[in-house]
Amino acid sequence: MIPNVLSIAGSDPSGGAGVQADIKAISANGAFAMAALTALTAQNTRGVTGIHLVPPDFVMAQINAIFTDIRVDAVKIGMIANAEIAQAVVTTLDTRKAPVVVDPVMIAKGGAELLQADAVDVVRNQLLPQATLLTPNLPEAAHLLGTKTAATRTEMEAQGRALTRCGPGAVLMKGGHLDGPDSPDCLVTGQDVRWFESPRTKTRNTHGTGCTLSSALAAQLAKGQDLPAAVTAAKRYVTSAIARADDLAVGHGHGPTHHFAAFYADVEGTHA
Repeated sequence: MIPNVLSIAGSDPSGGAGVQADIKAISANGAFAMAALTALTAQNTRGVTGIHLVPPDFVMAQINAIFTDIRVDAVKIGMIANAEIAQAVVTTLDTRKAPVVVDPVMIAKGGAELLQADAVDVVRNQLLPQATLLTPNLPEAAHLLGTKTAATRTEMEAQGRALTRCGPGAVLMKGGHLDGPDSPDCLVTGQDVRWFESPRTKTRNTHGTGCTLSSALAAQLAKGQDLPAAVTAAKRYVTSAIARADDLAVGHGHGPTHHFAAFYADVEGTHA
């Protein structure tokens, strides 16, 4: 019986981020993907040119439609846009029992604001306590804490610990914004800290990496992995997806990661 994962996020018509990336990543990690849309965006690899929000009551209707019919083994939350949608998600998930991975989508790679200022308090005070795992990049972590972006591993750890005090079960601080040849991530669980290392891939094609990693994590948790094992598997997956991103050559800006790189390699191998 396949595990089921629900993504609650915005749509990216170019396919590199949002629910489109979530569905690919969840599927590639061995789970069945479902999606409740919070927003429609007009975007491509060059940036976001428009956002159309889904009414909060319809966001709730989508989530409830899934839970009243289908077993949900994990939830991934991405773009929630504003306070009303954030509150709708919080209210709808309040009585649901499933691991929740929150990717606090705030700013698109091209600079567009994807989380309105009035929603930050709802995310910090109401959504984070529902999270099994929070997966901020360094600017997102700083924004949630109202401080400067971490520039060292020591600062990453400290901010991860500070975010755990907002209520999530654990925080995975993503170190892709650090300088240097490596891209380390830091998992903070209570007083325990674990580092997950990977080399940095030189590519501009990193559109949707946060969506991809958080969705892979949700799929791994849905399969019954504990947090360290889930992070190990998900990080290995996204590192491979980034390493093979240039093979796709999609668009003229920041292209997507290669969500099915391993599958393509298997297929190519069978025809070698």
